[in-house]
Amino acid sequence: MEYTLHLSKDKKLKKLIDHHGTITLKKQKNICTYLCASIMSQQLSTKVADVIYQRFLNLYGGNEPTAEQVVATAHETLRAIGLSNAKVSYVQNVARFAIEHGMEHTRLHKMDDEEVITYLTQIKGVGRWTVEMLLMFALKREDVFALDDLGVQNAMIALYKLDRTDKKKFREDMLRISKKWSPYRSYACMYLWRWKDNPPPLKNR
Repeated sequence: MEYTLHLSKDKKLKKLIDHHGTITLKKQKNICTYLCASIMSQQLSTKVADVIYQRFLNLYGGNEPTAEQVVATAHETLRAIGLSNAKVSYVQNVARFAIEHGMEHTRLHKMDDEEVITYLTQIKGVGRWTVEMLLMFALKREDVFALDDLGVQNAMIALYKLDRTDKKKFREDMLRISKKWSPYRSYACMYLWRWKDNPPPLKNR
């Protein structure tokens, strides 16, 4: 894998790559459903998020709904599967935006990463972090760096001995280190998340 060769130039990342093996990014067909699921899962454990998402699919016979179906679903029905009032509004905002402006692959494919972020963060309830995850896990963009992700930050503090006391300097340090990972920063983030879940032996730092 070309990205493993590039990222392995960084000794800290090489240990993670050796420990976890190769990773693949996949495209998701339905961007609207992916974004709705992302909103549903915010501030929830993976287990709870999975249960709520399954209940959501069950409203539509176990299938991914169209944006039109989501908009046509009563607010109370979506509340009843375990969503807060705010999340119901955000999910329906996403579906409405998909109908009115479009978010199919063909449209987003023509935009670079920052353009996709600007385009989709117009939707109330969709922030930059959510779109960065979409770029990685739904659009298969290989060079996204999730600067504000807590898991990425914590891993970089531990691995690169960074200090977050001075927020501005901390962000600059993260960006400086991540520059070397380009054009494969999405994969670097995925290895950093794996460090948090299952830290490899790092005695020889």
